[in-house]
Amino acid sequence: QIRLVESGGGSVHAGASLTLSCAASGFGVSKFHMAWFRQAPGKEREGVAGIYAGGALTTLYVDSVKGRFTISRDNAKNMLVLQMNVLNAEDTAVYYCAASDRVWGGAMSTSAFAYWGQGTQVTVSS
Repeated sequence: QIRLVESGGGSVHAGASLTLSCAASGFGVSKFHMAWFRQAPGKEREGVAGIYAGGALTTLYVDSVKGRFTISRDNAKNMLVLQMNVLNAEDTAVYYCAASDRVWGGAMSTSAFAYWGQGTQVTVSS
């Protein structure tokens, strides 16, 4: 059974950093395409960062987080990680971990990912 469990969310001030983790079970994170999405109140869920399956470690980021967020995998711990630096109020959202074992063209759309975690809240105060 595939399961994703996020952790690491919290409340911080603008400019701070947070590290989100996603513990995966039922599959190996290196064999699935993985991504982080977020959903702010009243807004649609948006893709934040993605990483392709395999050893190339190709990553994708939405423009608003480029240079501040870093997505990575810890294959030994079977976890997905999102390092978030220089947070601002616009980063406030529930953050979700997602996984896909299907062909992925790089579109950061919710329909591309079949497996989801329950989410972790990130709140940034200005």
